[in-house]
Amino acid sequence: MPRSLARRLAWGTVSSSTPAAHVDEIADAAPLSLCAREPFVPADRLVAEMVPPPRFDSVRFSTYLPDPNQPSQTEAVAVLEGFAGGLGGAHAVGGGKRGFFGFGKAKGKAAKVPAGPRGVYLDGGYGVGKTHLLASLWHATPAEPALKAFGTFVELTNLVGALGFQKTVQTLSGHRLLCIDEFELDDPGDTVLVSTLLGKLVDAGVALAATSNTLPGKLGEGRFAAADFLREIQGLSAHFRTLRIDGEDYRHRGLPEAPAPYSDEQVTKAAYATPGASLDDFPRLLEHLAKVHPSRYGALADGLKAVCLTDVRPIPDQSTALRLVVLADRLYDREVPVLASGLPFDQLFSEEMLNGGYRKKYFRAISRLTALARDAGRLVEPR
Repeated sequence: MPRSLARRLAWGTVSSSTPAAHVDEIADAAPLSLCAREPFVPADRLVAEMVPPPRFDSVRFSTYLPDPNQPSQTEAVAVLEGFAGGLGGAHAVGGGKRGFFGFGKAKGKAAKVPAGPRGVYLDGGYGVGKTHLLASLWHATPAEPALKAFGTFVELTNLVGALGFQKTVQTLSGHRLLCIDEFELDDPGDTVLVSTLLGKLVDAGVALAATSNTLPGKLGEGRFAAADFLREIQGLSAHFRTLRIDGEDYRHRGLPEAPAPYSDEQVTKAAYATPGASLDDFPRLLEHLAKVHPSRYGALADGLKAVCLTDVRPIPDQSTALRLVVLADRLYDREVPVLASGLPFDQLFSEEMLNGGYRKKYFRAISRLTALARDAGRLVEPR
């Protein structure tokens, strides 16, 4: 959208008699633009940011509200609380090795290796609170933040790319716990890479917790594929206890339908009226995302208070769709509201995409963008 048009939409028509100084003042007040950002993320930041995202800073097991109709949710909380409590004590390194459930080395005796699984796998559909539980496990584990790591599968592979495999093993081997949200089973190469990495970390005494997506071609009703996950991580399957978490998508539980898109004028006015908001044309943003590595999408959203998008339209291809999924995840993690004009978010992805191997990702993106769209309603004047 031309800047002159944006000014007129946001502030009313600028007549020929408007002083030039006032026009410049309006220009200075223009929103930010995601398309103007090309962030650089150093490797040490990737390590430091392996903590639960801002949306999950304050979550705890006590703040998870199990659905009374789904007893598996209550059971999962109890099991994870016990798992976290068993991770106390010195890290399992060298002669002072301690086990995952608090078993220590008795004086003058060899270290006792605890029986049972060394990791937990949360198996459930999207929107049942798995990330809430995973973050609660991270917070409840009795260790300094520097001894715990939390990240998505993509963030973990990005860390390996930035540090190299051996350096990543060395960096994470001193940790008490590694939580991996959305373990990717889509790329066999990446799956083998991370599976090998986790094997090294298990040998070093690191406890593991994970959720995952479905494999391409595995349809079903949005459930994770526990059997596929355990098979794909090969020799690590024996280290995981599977916790099934049933339930419906909490983001839509008892909430109204997704809000209808706003007009270009409403979106633009809101962008100009909201300090720290960005304003971008949706097709241009999709083009820009192709130029920025997904590992930097979190940095792309640094400091943003709202994302305003005009001319939302269907995603043209799968590569573009998958990039948008990553951006939606990062915005959701940071609780950045998204205000948009054009088509509603449930029309972003084609029927072919929603029936394909990545359908779980696309439904998650729709769910999260819809939640952020609801949050953005407060930025707009009553219709």
